[in-house]
Amino acid sequence: MTALQLNAGAAGARLRRYAVRNASLVLSYLVLAAMGLYYLSFAARHGQLSVFSITAVFNNTMPLLIAAVGQTFVVLTGGIDLSVGSIISLTNSLAAVHMPDSVPGVLGWSGIILIIGGMAGAMNGILVAVGRIQPILVTLASLSIWAGAALFVLPQPGGAIPQGFSAILAGNAWQLVPAAAFTLLVVAGFWSLFRRTELAVALYAVGDDERSARANGVPVVTAKIAAYTLSGLFSALAGLYLSAVTTSGDATTGAVYTLTSIAAVVLGGVSLFGGRGSAAGSMAGAFVLTLIVNILFSANINPLLQEFFQGLVLILAMAASVLVNLLLARST
Repeated sequence: MTALQLNAGAAGARLRRYAVRNASLVLSYLVLAAMGLYYLSFAARHGQLSVFSITAVFNNTMPLLIAAVGQTFVVLTGGIDLSVGSIISLTNSLAAVHMPDSVPGVLGWSGIILIIGGMAGAMNGILVAVGRIQPILVTLASLSIWAGAALFVLPQPGGAIPQGFSAILAGNAWQLVPAAAFTLLVVAGFWSLFRRTELAVALYAVGDDERSARANGVPVVTAKIAAYTLSGLFSALAGLYLSAVTTSGDATTGAVYTLTSIAAVVLGGVSLFGGRGSAAGSMAGAFVLTLIVNILFSANINPLLQEFFQGLVLILAMAASVLVNLLLARST
């Protein structure tokens, strides 16, 4: 066997190993590409394709995408955060009631809201990591706490969000590019940098095998607290973005994001058992879920059947991911 053949064989083995590790991520982007092309062609055929419609897709996706990235940090450790939606509701309510129409006021209240979200997440992390309480119980309790706090802040839908704040986050740049696209680049850039940090390595290690991680000196408690803190912080950021999109407040508006953030994470190929996956996949999953809704709405599907089709697509995507992983694993 020649050196060229050996090199080719080694390259093929590396490619197969890469495919096995990233099959779910690749599949999630293939699904996104297929649905995106279908939506664009459908909208173009029916005269619905415009800068406004593209901006609407981005704006509707970004709160879910940001929340899904936050959820990813927790899921990588093998946990789950059910308080995401209530933190979004609370931050949306606070922004609608208290955010003044001035640059210092917007910056000040945005900072306060992000701190509240981070503290809410840290509380979850401490109870999970130090108190050794199951994540589903801790975050279910905090879901009720923050949902109640949101209703206290804003008992009835209303309030107002400064127009400049909405224009910066949910408007258009030069009437061509959705402002949300720049936010997407920032979030993607953050994940790209975070993925290379020691904290990211610790999150993956904890999710893969907590006992082994602890035995090898991984700061398990710190990693878990950090994961939940980041989830709370990103949930608050999602609430701010939702406020910019809706330009008003509603103490129940975030409830839908609890389960859809988990669905986006799963659809993006992140394992609910922890230790495997990427926030890049969760981002793709968020876009897929939004496109499903847009396609069904544009096709005039009965609204009563929309949730059925959303669930069906999610199940098919997960089944395809499992099948691809099994086939690739057998081929290596």
